[in-house]
Amino acid sequence: MPNQPHPDLTQKTVNCAVITVSDTRSPETDRSGQLIQQLLLEAGHAVALYKILRDEPTQIQEQLKALGERTDLEAVIFNGGTGIAPRDTTYDALESLLEKTLPGFGEVFRWLSYQDIGSRAIASRAIAGVYQRKLVFSIPGSTGAVKLALQQLILPELVHLVTQLNS
Repeated sequence: MPNQPHPDLTQKTVNCAVITVSDTRSPETDRSGQLIQQLLLEAGHAVALYKILRDEPTQIQEQLKALGERTDLEAVIFNGGTGIAPRDTTYDALESLLEKTLPGFGEVFRWLSYQDIGSRAIASRAIAGVYQRKLVFSIPGSTGAVKLALQQLILPELVHLVTQLNS
């Protein structure tokens, strides 16, 4: 792993929400949502909310707006609905609400994915940004994508980015 330009001096517990966007998953079959929670907890963070939503843009937007009102949350991780199939609407629903975007997140995610799955990585519409002083990540719903995004991008930068938002 490359050296961090500004290492985090303290470990901080970040309060997160995990939202799975799927028309077919249940809490018992949502391996990606379970993996996100497990990785967050193992890294010392907290999961304040876990929910499964249907891939409906209005539901996704209403959920983000509700989470934006919560003072106990600092980050939201959506998984699922980031492809280009007709039912994949997560990117479109979230992108229109983000106040700031972090283009590097999607770019680096696709670059890392390309090394793993090849040219299929271009179909990912992973995105990250800020909404109501909350960090928002939207990643594909496969367990491989979740593991890559959390281990290589989100967890290494979560404390730093939340600290930046609150400074």
